[in-house]
Amino acid sequence: MSENNVNPVRNTNLPNTENKISNGAKTVIEALLFASERPLMLEQIKDVLDNLTTDEIRKYIEELKDEYEKAYRGIRVIEIAGGFQMITAPLFASFLRKLYKGRRVERLSTPALETLAIIAYKQPVTRLGIESIRDVNVDGMIKTFLEKGLIRITGRKKAPGRPKVYGTTRQFLEHFGLKSLDELPKIEGFLTLKALGEKLEDAKKSAERELPEAKDSPALLATKEETDGPKESAKDS
Repeated sequence: MSENNVNPVRNTNLPNTENKISNGAKTVIEALLFASERPLMLEQIKDVLDNLTTDEIRKYIEELKDEYEKAYRGIRVIEIAGGFQMITAPLFASFLRKLYKGRRVERLSTPALETLAIIAYKQPVTRLGIESIRDVNVDGMIKTFLEKGLIRITGRKKAPGRPKVYGTTRQFLEHFGLKSLDELPKIEGFLTLKALGEKLEDAKKSAERELPEAKDSPALLATKEETDGPKESAKDS
């Protein structure tokens, strides 16, 4: 059998078989995390290593995280947006900024951040619900957020006119470097929409120091609402 055909997880011809299998699974997971441009869910990894349980996969990931930190490596593994991703160690952010000093970073405007903050904290929320707080038309911003994959249509509210309701996505979590919506700053600590928008921007800057540049939108995060009917696409917004 050629080297390319060796299964690193099931190569029982090697000595210390149990250790080899364990190390092989861990190195496969390491390779998957390195190759993926987006956070990998445990179930996605299990689709590749179907002989392992999700608990075993999580155990190997935790071992990788510990190994990188204890060895003072330049990379880390973090949990983000419901999955796991390999990133550069925040300690070396200043060196990375020098390397990518010419890279253009697209930022959301202050009004856009304020609108996105309303959606994040009030979701699921209708367009009229957003406008009643912002007191401006937000059609253009909603279209932009949908195109960027930061929000999605979660359904229609049971109200006259059946207005669409919006919620954030996994792309939103990735964009702001959050594990889940539970990591959003507590709203009790802020008095203005501007402050909420600034807090989101701070989270974004932190994510930019640690995470690779975002690409296409991944699977979307489901949100809770008293809605019915099939989910709608951005084209219907």
